[in-house]
Amino acid sequence: MHPLRKLRESGSATPAQVSTLLAENVVFNSPILVRPIEGREPVAAIFAQSSSTRGSGTYTAEFKLDDRTTFLRWEGTIEGRKLESLEVIVDDERGLIVERTIALRPYPALKLFRDAMYASLKDKLPPDVWDYPTP
Repeated sequence: MHPLRKLRESGSATPAQVSTLLAENVVFNSPILVRPIEGREPVAAIFAQSSSTRGSGTYTAEFKLDDRTTFLRWEGTIEGRKLESLEVIVDDERGLIVERTIALRPYPALKLFRDAMYASLKDKLPPDVWDYPTP
């Protein structure tokens, strides 16, 4: 079992707990943000908040794609609506996460999730990650 999955399934993951799993230069790619987020501190905050925001659910699949790459599938709910995620996690030679890319569906549930994440993280992440600049 991937260490991030194990931590998330253990209960409320704190940013400090998540941080121990991340490389210093970790990159996170998500459909709720307009650009990747880089760095241990902001990524740890996002991962910890995500665990409590997305509601109940369970991992339904985990596959090792190679020695350092893991695929996870999660199914759950947000505000009583079905939410699914697919993610690919890449670890470095020490087993620390260097990249995580996630996809979420369906769009209406994704929007509920994004709005809740924005409310929780708007003061912790720069404004330019939430929306494209106005032309």
